[in-house]
Amino acid sequence: MPRSIRIDAVLVQAVIAGALSFAHLHDLAAAAGQSGWKAWAYPVSVDLLLVAVWRRLRTERSKLAWFWFLVALIASLGANIATAGLLDLDHVPAWLRITVAGWPALAFLGGTLLAHTPADPPPDPAPEPASEPRTAPVVDRPETAPDPAPEIPAPEPVPALPQAPVPAVPPALVDHARKVATEHRTRTGSDIDTATLRVRLGIPEDLAGAIVAQLA
Repeated sequence: MPRSIRIDAVLVQAVIAGALSFAHLHDLAAAAGQSGWKAWAYPVSVDLLLVAVWRRLRTERSKLAWFWFLVALIASLGANIATAGLLDLDHVPAWLRITVAGWPALAFLGGTLLAHTPADPPPDPAPEPASEPRTAPVVDRPETAPDPAPEIPAPEPVPALPQAPVPAVPPALVDHARKVATEHRTRTGSDIDTATLRVRLGIPEDLAGAIVAQLA
């Protein structure tokens, strides 16, 4: 038994709209100076750009795809409106001729960008909520007295080290050292240290330290 052919009203409407739009684009291109096969190539270019946009929108709703969809839609609707009697096709304005002449390069750019621009990566899935930790069951145990802490013996005191006697410093040596320290501070901007004072005066280190302590 032969299968019956079901006529879809939407499909018929799409064929009629496509044929009329195709003819309008051809008439507008011919009026703009594109004769012969070139006039028939313009509606094919517009339809191919719409197909490229449709394939991109099936996988990704990006701004790039929507932009070129608007460009192809304006080109198709513009041809329909221009051939509806609002435009004198015998005297096409210069700007329209320029637009029609530049359309192939624009359509090629749009198709290339739609075909070779990588799609945006899908958003990361939302993290799963962390499950609440399971609490261990509480087991009743008999209370036991804690073991007494072991006694730690107190540390024995460390005997103090014998301090070295501070050498006696003659007052005249202190006055001379103060002059040397003043001259050092004027020349360098910093206080004299024990090593420098010991070298300048030629005295032992302990005596130099005692003098520096008195000059501080």
